[in-house]
Amino acid sequence: MADRPGARPAVRTTYRHGRVVRRRPVRRRRPPVVLALVLTVLLGGALLDRVQEAPAPVLPGPAIAWPAQGHAAYTTSAVDAIRSSGDEVPVPVASVTKVMTAYVVLQESPLELGEPGPMIAIAEADVADTERRRANGESIVAVAAGEALTQLQALYALMLPSANNVAVVLARSTAGSVDDFVELMNDAADDLGMEDTVYTDPSGMADDTVSTAADQVRLFDAAMRDPVFAAVAGATAAELPVAGTVRTTSRLLGQDGFVAGKTGSHDAAGGCYVFQVVRTVAGRDVVITGAVLGQRDGPYVEAALTAAEALAEEVAASADARAA
Repeated sequence: MADRPGARPAVRTTYRHGRVVRRRPVRRRRPPVVLALVLTVLLGGALLDRVQEAPAPVLPGPAIAWPAQGHAAYTTSAVDAIRSSGDEVPVPVASVTKVMTAYVVLQESPLELGEPGPMIAIAEADVADTERRRANGESIVAVAAGEALTQLQALYALMLPSANNVAVVLARSTAGSVDDFVELMNDAADDLGMEDTVYTDPSGMADDTVSTAADQVRLFDAAMRDPVFAAVAGATAAELPVAGTVRTTSRLLGQDGFVAGKTGSHDAAGGCYVFQVVRTVAGRDVVITGAVLGQRDGPYVEAALTAAEALAEEVAASADARAA
């Protein structure tokens, strides 16, 4: 696919965790105030108007029972800090990576609620890539040469069944190449203050795509301010032209206040989950944004979901949900 027209910003070289990373700045877009109002409606009155000019600090919080293994973090709409279980060593995050993929796609090609977005053509090379990934045991959705997905349909395929093949399709259609898209992912991470994160692929299959629970909370909190992302991340099913009905990998959505989430799992990462849940505390809605990484107590995804449920209960009962 041809590169997008127009001059590109100058490339800059930075150093991260001993690696030289060549990047160019992401165009910054601040969502209009009306987006926050729409999202408030989507989340049942939850207040998400804490737009932070600087990244929230990562601090110890009230004494809670953190997951017994792996890493975890959270923030709430009642506090201005991210709380962490304390181990902020970057680790693989598997398909949680797709949160950043969707975020960058919507930064580069914003959609309004109900808008399908541009059409994305599926080529023979995409079908071949899909079959290779299928043989490798990766999560994919069926595609056919000549099929056309709207940007919105591709985002549903990316986020619900966690289709690695569609992550690559979206990367190329957005940036012209996967390498250029990965640059945009790392630029966005820099812009959000995700200091312990490095992206090397758009799907999360690469073991050297690493992050921390706190950084993923920071990202998910920012991404959920886009009503289109919130709608996709909160959907339980969607229809695609060839694949038909696809469903979310998270059993929590729509249960006990869980309004959005993204799972991830492979052997290097264990089970991972980023989520947002709305709980009523002392008569008002409190939004909890959380992340659990490296969960291995049973099947990976189920282990992550179970840990997220427990973390949400702990936080909802803590002072961080009751703060003024």
